[in-house]
Amino acid sequence: MAIAIGDKCPEFTLKDQNNADFDIKNVLGKQVLVIYFYPKDDTPGCTAEACFFRDSYEDFKDLGCEVIGISSDSPKKHAEFAAKHRLTFTLLADTEKKVRKQFGVPGNLFGLIPGRVTYIVDKKGIVRNIYNSLTNAAGHIEESMNAVKSILDEEA
Repeated sequence: MAIAIGDKCPEFTLKDQNNADFDIKNVLGKQVLVIYFYPKDDTPGCTAEACFFRDSYEDFKDLGCEVIGISSDSPKKHAEFAAKHRLTFTLLADTEKKVRKQFGVPGNLFGLIPGRVTYIVDKKGIVRNIYNSLTNAAGHIEESMNAVKSILDEEA
């Protein structure tokens, strides 16, 4: 069953690009989270999306928000991808696709390509926005920024 707007964010622990354990409980409920699932490191669409998030990362941080990218690539592959493109946010290795299944991220093209979906989670750990588009990488950043600002406006 896919996560829907209004659901609690699932709890999980994965390895990050530094091969360290990243437990979502350490950030869940403390700040707004942008959690984006993407198909694969170093593919054209995924590289563009990661670089768009990189270029907007300070804007997200200024809003008190954290960005987390998740794919099934290994921590080593993530480290190479992050170094190559100067990515400063966390990349998580969901090598067994367990977290992707927890969120219910759909595949595209008859399930051959893992989906590209972004979830915005508020400070209470509730999913407030979901953006699903395999082809519009830039749209993930714009939609995320708008959703984060909307959440922060409600809290003000």
